[in-house]
Amino acid sequence: MTTPLPAPWLHLGIRRPGPDDHLPVLALLDTWWGGLGGEEGMRQRALLLPKLMFQHFGDSSFLVTSGDRIVAFLIGFLSQSRPDESYIHFVGVDPAERGSGLGAELYERFFAHSRAHGRSVVRAITSPQNGGSHAFHTRMGFVTEPGPKEFEGRPVQPDYDGPGLDRLSFRKDLSPTG
Repeated sequence: MTTPLPAPWLHLGIRRPGPDDHLPVLALLDTWWGGLGGEEGMRQRALLLPKLMFQHFGDSSFLVTSGDRIVAFLIGFLSQSRPDESYIHFVGVDPAERGSGLGAELYERFFAHSRAHGRSVVRAITSPQNGGSHAFHTRMGFVTEPGPKEFEGRPVQPDYDGPGLDRLSFRKDLSPTG
């Protein structure tokens, strides 16, 4: 079921994603990321969003649409191993909607979902080269966790996602009400 978003996104709807949304979301990634990383970047992004994310984590994720067109998504989940934590796995916003606050709205909805399920910490990661993502997470109240390496002054977790796949690791402590 699609529900409307508050202003300024009244023309958009938001709903939980399902398995049928997997391929349509994958089709957007290369366009939205501007072909970042070429073929290898495309492969890595696809591997980060397997169908199981849409099959098993739809209840904690969000998909924003304008008619039949997907304009944003957030795939996140409540940790099964760490009962106080939740995790934002992958987020995308159509470049035409960036800067509108839509990404922040999705994060706030995920924070509320996390709080409603007794979570007090939200985690996320990004690549060290993604300065825009680092800036966004910082604005959203995340802190970058210390790491043994640095990239442009940001602490890095080496080999976080495998050999040579360094990441910045973020943590946000949720207050009970906001």
